[in-house]
Amino acid sequence: MEATTLQCLFKPKDYASDQEVKWCPGCGDYAIISAVQKAFSELNLKKEDVAIISGIGCSSRFPYYMDTYGFHTIHGRPAAVATGVKLANPSLSVWMISGDGDSLAIGGNHFIHAVRRNINFNLILFNNEIYGLTKGQYSPTSERGKITKSSPFGTVESPFSVGELVLGAQGQFYARVPDTDVKLMAQVMIEAEKHQGLSMVEVLQNCVIFNDKTHAAITAKENKANNQLILEHGKPMLFGENNSKGLRLNGLALEVVTIGENGITEKDILVHDAHAKSTILHNMLIQMKLPEFPIAMGVIRNADAPVFDHGFTAQIEQQKASSKYETIDDLFVSGNTFTIN
Repeated sequence: MEATTLQCLFKPKDYASDQEVKWCPGCGDYAIISAVQKAFSELNLKKEDVAIISGIGCSSRFPYYMDTYGFHTIHGRPAAVATGVKLANPSLSVWMISGDGDSLAIGGNHFIHAVRRNINFNLILFNNEIYGLTKGQYSPTSERGKITKSSPFGTVESPFSVGELVLGAQGQFYARVPDTDVKLMAQVMIEAEKHQGLSMVEVLQNCVIFNDKTHAAITAKENKANNQLILEHGKPMLFGENNSKGLRLNGLALEVVTIGENGITEKDILVHDAHAKSTILHNMLIQMKLPEFPIAMGVIRNADAPVFDHGFTAQIEQQKASSKYETIDDLFVSGNTFTIN
């Protein structure tokens, strides 16, 4: 990920509202809002140039805690509102805040079409694999067999893979980050804002009350070195203590190798290409699972494609330029009209 070189004109705290932040003590949401404020500071975003749109859920309190424009919408519909905001005012930096239940269950249709259209806004999805606000029902990302209040004998459903869903909907930017790494989250959100088109950032977020430590195998201090692969475009896919392990292709499959064993050197390790047009390797990285593979983190895909709102705005300007009407009044009084005295 590219480092920013701009002088920060704003401090992270400048984006905090005067509202008391009310999430459960220990909730991963605190780290996420800190990362967003840090990213905004490094991007030098003016508060009046930002709109934060949320749906329903614990994550959706976000607009109240940010001193920017914001809109707390209804369950599953923030993508529709974010789309409208971006089309009405293309100069705004639009950020949609949502949860796995909000976006992938009731909001699934809006979610996939926002991704497919490639609308130029940033979507941060808090994935705690549970319904937190409504007190612990299983969600579309809960693991099979999960015992919850709505699945007392264990779920009999397979969960969505968020990254595969994004790529399947022709998404061009997908990143995955843990809520335990504020620095990485901020770096990824900066890259998301720079990307032209829909930027989808999945945050592995901990719900300390209803699904505590669900991501601990990945995020716990003693696990992260061997169980997280932090991707950087143009750099080899190394992980483990002292970057002693890496990924390479064995035929058409990925495999984990150890530097120094069987003649393996860093030259044998795959180099990450986030900008590749093909999604084949990106999908392979998304699909990696413990314990055979580490979990890929960072920006997995960052490719170029036509942007919906750019095309939409261009059509409007083209029609304005070729129209014989200069105002709405001109249109209303054109054609067959009559006057009532």
